[in-house]
Amino acid sequence: MKLIRVGVDLAKNVFQVHGVDRNEKAVWRRRLTRENWLKVLLETIEPGCAIGMESCGGAHHWARRLQGLGFKVKLIPPQFVKPYVKSNKNDANDAEAICEALGRPSMRFVAVKSVEQQDIQAVHRIRAELVKQRTAKANQIRGLVAEYGLVAPKEIVHLRRALPCWLEDPENGLSERFRRLLHGLWGDLRSLDDRMAELDREIALIAQSDPVAKRLQQLRGVGPIIATALVAAVGNGEQFANGRQMSAAFGLTPRQHSSGGKERLLGISKRGDAYLRSLLIHGARSVIRTARDKDDRLSQWVTRLAARSHPNVAAAALANKTTRMAWAMLKNGTDYQPDLVTG
Repeated sequence: MKLIRVGVDLAKNVFQVHGVDRNEKAVWRRRLTRENWLKVLLETIEPGCAIGMESCGGAHHWARRLQGLGFKVKLIPPQFVKPYVKSNKNDANDAEAICEALGRPSMRFVAVKSVEQQDIQAVHRIRAELVKQRTAKANQIRGLVAEYGLVAPKEIVHLRRALPCWLEDPENGLSERFRRLLHGLWGDLRSLDDRMAELDREIALIAQSDPVAKRLQQLRGVGPIIATALVAAVGNGEQFANGRQMSAAFGLTPRQHSSGGKERLLGISKRGDAYLRSLLIHGARSVIRTARDKDDRLSQWVTRLAARSHPNVAAAALANKTTRMAWAMLKNGTDYQPDLVTG
C-alpha cells in the first residue's frame, strides 16, 4: 500500500485519516485516537507522502511535529475544504475532502506558524479580548449612571476622569448602595486598564527585540502593535507570491462582481484577517490626519486621494499600499525606501 496523499481531520480525542495511492484510489481509512494516531501514521506512510489538515485549533502544533519527522505538511483553510465535502458532514467525509483538496494544483495553503509566532499571536488575541471587555464595562457603567442623571463625554478617558468625581460628590443623588457598586465597577475598569498596559509593554518589548518587527515600524502608520501582528500572522510572507495576495488575505482588495466580459469592482472584500485589517486601516487614518503637513511622495499621494474621495476610501487604499510595501520588506529583507513609493 503506497500512499501518496493523506488527509487528516483533527479533533480533540479522535482523528480520522483518509489516504489515496498513485491511482487516486482510497486505500486507507481509519479512525484513530489521540494517544496512538501519530504512531499508526508513522507505521503506515512513508517519507515523501503529503499530509493535509485543516487550519484549525492544534493544526500548527501537529504540522510542526510532522515536519520535524521529515513529512511534507500542508494546512488548508476550512472554507476551501468545504466544497469537496460529499453528502452529509462527518469525520470520514471531512478527511476525504481534505485529501481531495490537498491534491488540487491551484489550492491555497496556510503557512505553518512557529512557536514564536503563536506566542505573539496569543498576546494579541488576549489583548483584543480585553479591549472588548473594557468597552463592555465602560458601556455598562455609562448605562447604569445614566439612570441617575449622570453622563460623561465620549471616549473612555473622560469616563475615567468622571468616575472619582461622581463617587466623591455627595450632592449628585447617588445612594450609598449604588456608590459601593460603582466603586467596584471602577475597580474592574482599572484592573482591565492595568492588564492591557501590561500586554502593551509585552508587545513593545517584542517589537523592539524582533528585527523584522523593528524594520516594519519604518513604514508610515505602523507601530509596535501592527508590526508584531504582521510578524505573527505572515512571518516572512513567503506564502504569498506578491503583495496583492497578502493584501487580499487581509480583505483590503476590491470585491469583484463581473459577468459577460463586463468587469465591476466594488468595495474592499473584507475577507480574511479582520483583526489585521482593522489595525492597518486605523494606522492609515493616523497617517492621513498628518499627511497635509508633509511633502514626501506618500503624503502627497494620499492627500490628493483624500481630497477627491471619501476618507474611508483613502484609508483603505493606504492600508492596501502599506500591506504591499510590508510584503516587499518581509520577502526581500529590505528597509523602507520612501523614494520608491508610487503615486
